[in-house]
Amino acid sequence: MRITQANFVTSSSHHNQCPEDKRPEFAFIGRSNVGKSSLINMLTNHKKLAKVSGKPGKTQLINHFLINDNWFLVDLPGYGWAKVAKTEKEKWGTMIHDYLTLRENLLCTFILIDSRLAPQPIDVEFINWLGQQALPFALIFTKVDKQSKNKTQSSIAKYKKHLLNYWAELPPVLVTSSQSGEGKEDVLHFIDETIAQAGKAGKSGLQP
Repeated sequence: MRITQANFVTSSSHHNQCPEDKRPEFAFIGRSNVGKSSLINMLTNHKKLAKVSGKPGKTQLINHFLINDNWFLVDLPGYGWAKVAKTEKEKWGTMIHDYLTLRENLLCTFILIDSRLAPQPIDVEFINWLGQQALPFALIFTKVDKQSKNKTQSSIAKYKKHLLNYWAELPPVLVTSSQSGEGKEDVLHFIDETIAQAGKAGKSGLQP
């Protein structure tokens, strides 16, 4: 897949406010400061499509971007140590929970993981929750340009070993760098294949 068009559509504070359009959707989420906005901009060939900030918690709503007039990229608020009030975090949690569990045309949620870090409890908890809800997801390891390939491979191997304490089968794993563009084609191919498989399965409400 090659992205030739990426347009902001709307921001929503509740899943019921999301576009009624039933095109396939792919959500991106991760801990604050994991590089989500930079990754989205890299994938879409836009420097400022998603707002990049050194201050965690910049994304506070469900943001829909229409890609190639075919599918939606959905930018979700990050979780973790964003410096916001507890009540605001709880509101984000409800908003994200309802979107992920009730949005029928959501084909996959990409969970972004900092490749330099050991498995973080908050990430593992979120991964396990998605599994318990039987929601499809994939892991995207970010910032691989910040360390050697050996360190990245070692980090991912440790992560997989840790997840096997909870999972009999591991979710798909992708490796990316927003700086070098590494993994861009892999992520877009994964999206392309997922849309094609959903079309073959005749998933209700999805356009080919």
